[in-house]
Amino acid sequence: MKKKVCLYTDGACRGNPGPGGWGAILVYGAHEKELSGGEAETTNNRMELLAAIEGLSALRESCAVHLTSDSKYLVDAISLGWLAEWRRRAWRLKSGGAVKNPDLWMRLDELLSYHDVTLEWIKGHAGHPYNERCDALATAAADSFRDAQDKPPSHEQ
Repeated sequence: MKKKVCLYTDGACRGNPGPGGWGAILVYGAHEKELSGGEAETTNNRMELLAAIEGLSALRESCAVHLTSDSKYLVDAISLGWLAEWRRRAWRLKSGGAVKNPDLWMRLDELLSYHDVTLEWIKGHAGHPYNERCDALATAAADSFRDAQDKPPSHEQ
């Protein structure tokens, strides 16, 4: 019997592209683990995907995961079968163009085959406590990269 884990995720970007961050919270019984990180130059969609990837990657064994996200990009791509189609077409769109963020979609695809994942989309900024906390983690990470960019260069000798 696989452990049942809830994963809440969110991504944020200060400019698109710009400094970005992601936040994830894993909940297993009474245990909660918060994760966050970011990149200096990225997009909001990349941060949404990275939140899910990092959350799933933090699990040490295959689990039954209920992933909750406010990202239609993430949830729809998986639940509407777009991800499976992209994989089938060697990461190409029906139009023949390249799928955006293929590196992250490939990583996520591997994790989805390892874990049993169900998805739930929720409206962002609507008072869901875990979504609000993930947003705070993601925006704090994005702001740390933005603040680092705003600092004047060091003139140490």
